[in-house]
Amino acid sequence: MKHKHLYVVFAMILVFSAAYLTVDAVSKNGSRGEEVKKIQTKLKNWGYYNGSIDGIYGWQTESAVKSFQKKNGLTVDGVAGTKTLNAMGIFTSTNNNESSPNQASIDLLARVINGEARGEPYEGQVAVGAVVLNRVDHPSFPNSISGVVYQKGAFTAVDDGQINAQMYASSHRAARDALNGWDPTGGAIYYYNPRTATNQWIRTREIICTIGKHVFCN
Repeated sequence: MKHKHLYVVFAMILVFSAAYLTVDAVSKNGSRGEEVKKIQTKLKNWGYYNGSIDGIYGWQTESAVKSFQKKNGLTVDGVAGTKTLNAMGIFTSTNNNESSPNQASIDLLARVINGEARGEPYEGQVAVGAVVLNRVDHPSFPNSISGVVYQKGAFTAVDDGQINAQMYASSHRAARDALNGWDPTGGAIYYYNPRTATNQWIRTREIICTIGKHVFCN
């Protein structure tokens, strides 16, 4: 009888362990499948990966993941674990809606605000967050925060590493205010600093408003 109870307990442990492993599953060298294709697609779109979208996690994919991890302040191990997947906007079975921001996406929004506008007035910080969210809702841009932030060439802070700068407390508050619907820009999907911008195309966009050093436009 005691042995029977032990078998039941052992079986329950196996069930819970399997569930835990499913949630925290990772993709790594040797993995195959649709998740690997998602990883390869995003990394290719962001300029980290030049290989085929074949769903095979080989050395090229591993190298691209390492480059992404290094650029974004993650543990550089070449393994696409939960933190790396969330940073890419690829969510596990517990949160598989890319358009709904989870905590990782909220933190990412705060980091891009911090990198792009930490010296700006608070309204200007919220405005940068609002531009990111306006792009998420716009048909011409990716439909997730991570997709917008990591779109190739979209934000200087991503390109120069300022996205990993020391965080200001106001950056998280600004991210929350933007997510709660405050849009000081009136729907802008672009912004630039007219004193430093070298892209002439951005200067042709219709200006909505100016907040701090940034001009916000459509």
